[in-house]
Amino acid sequence: MRILLGVSGGIAAYKAVLLLRLLREQGHAVRVIPTASALRFVGAPTFEALSGEPVTGEVFDDVSRVQHVALGQGADLVVVAPATADLLSRAATGRADDLLTSTLLTARCPVVMAPAMHTEMWEHPATQANVATLRERGVHVIEPASGRLTGADTGPGRLPEPEEIARIALDVAARGPHTSAAVSAMKPAGDLSGRRVVVSAGGTREAIDPVRFIGNRSSGKQGVALAQAARDRGADVVLVAANLEAAATAALRASGAKVVDVESAAQLRDAVRQGAASADVVVMAAAVADFRPAGAPEAKIKKVPGRAPAPIELVENPDVLAELARERLRPGQVVVGFAAETGDETGSVLEHGRAKARRKGADLLAVNAVGPGRGFGTDTNDVTIVDRAGDVVATAHGTKRVVADALWDAVTKIVPAI
Repeated sequence: MRILLGVSGGIAAYKAVLLLRLLREQGHAVRVIPTASALRFVGAPTFEALSGEPVTGEVFDDVSRVQHVALGQGADLVVVAPATADLLSRAATGRADDLLTSTLLTARCPVVMAPAMHTEMWEHPATQANVATLRERGVHVIEPASGRLTGADTGPGRLPEPEEIARIALDVAARGPHTSAAVSAMKPAGDLSGRRVVVSAGGTREAIDPVRFIGNRSSGKQGVALAQAARDRGADVVLVAANLEAAATAALRASGAKVVDVESAAQLRDAVRQGAASADVVVMAAAVADFRPAGAPEAKIKKVPGRAPAPIELVENPDVLAELARERLRPGQVVVGFAAETGDETGSVLEHGRAKARRKGADLLAVNAVGPGRGFGTDTNDVTIVDRAGDVVATAHGTKRVVADALWDAVTKIVPAI
C-alpha cells in the first residue's frame, strides 16, 4: 500500500517516527510530508532514513513532477499524525499553502487524522467545528487520548499511541476509499452505515438527599469510545450519558451524534427505551445502580453528634439490560451488555460473566475484570465477549477504542441485513 504520512508541528511529532517504522515494518511504502513547523521538532534526515524516500514540505520542490497534485493522486491512504489545531483548521477550510494541505485537497483515498494538542485547544468550539466539518466530508478523525500533555498538564488531547493509529488507519483503508458519493452524503461511510444505535455510558447516581448520592466508579470512557466508533463507522448514534462532563461528549455532539444527559437509573431507563424503540442495536455500557434509596428527603440529612444516622432503606432498580433483551422493542434488534466483574470463591470473572449472559439474555455480553487500576477510569480495557449461551466469541485488549471496534466487529456479524 502507498501511504502518505503527514506530520504537523507539535511536540507529539516524535511519535510519527514510531508510526512510520510500524507502517514500514508491515510492508507499506510510506512518504512523509511534514509541515515547516514539524521539521523543527523532527529533522528531515530522520524521516528520510526510515522511509527511504525524500522528505519535503515545500510545494516548489521537484516542481517538474507537480508533487502537490501527484502525491495525493497516487496514494492509497493518507495519515496525518499529529494533526494540530492549526492543521485541522487549514484542512477544514481548504487551505493549500504547503505541500501537506495541497495533498489533502487532491487525495481521493481514505484520509485519517490523529489530533494532538492541549485540552483547551481540543475543546474549543472552533476546533470541534473543524473536526465536525472534516468528518462530514468523509475524513476519519481519531479521538485524542487522555493523559499527560506538555509540561505538567493532563487531559484529553494526547496523541494516541502509534500502534492504535496504525491499526485504525489500516482498518479504514481496508473499508475502501471515501468516494465523492460518500462525501456528498455528508456522513461517515462504514459497515454501520444506515444503522441506528443507542449506547449508554457513565454511572448512575441515586439520591440519598439533595447533597449525597449512591454512585459507582464508572468514568464512561468505554461507552463514549463505543459511541464514537459507531459514529465513525457510519451509524446514527444516540448516547445516553449518565453523569458525564460536557468535555467527554463534546466531540460526539460535534460529529452529529445525539447526546441525552441523565442522572438516575430511572432516567437512564426511560432515555434508553425511548431510543431503543427505533434502534437496530442497543449497547448498555453504563454502570447502572442495582438499588436506590426508598425515599430521599427534600432537606439535607443533618449530622447529629453522638447519634448514628438512620438506616437507609434500599429498593431494587429495574434490570434495564434484561428488560431490553426480553422485550426487543424493535424486530431484529441486537442487544449488547457489559458485565464488570470480580472473581471470588464462587467463580472467576469469566464464570460469573457467563452466568450473567445466560441470565440476562443479551445477544452479546462484554465481560471485564474491574478493580484498582483495571477497567473503571483507565484508558485501557480487557474484555471477553460471550454470546447469550455464555460461549466466547471474541476477546479484546488495549485502548478502549480498540475494545470498542472489536465489539462492533462482533455486532456486525449478527445484526440482520438492512
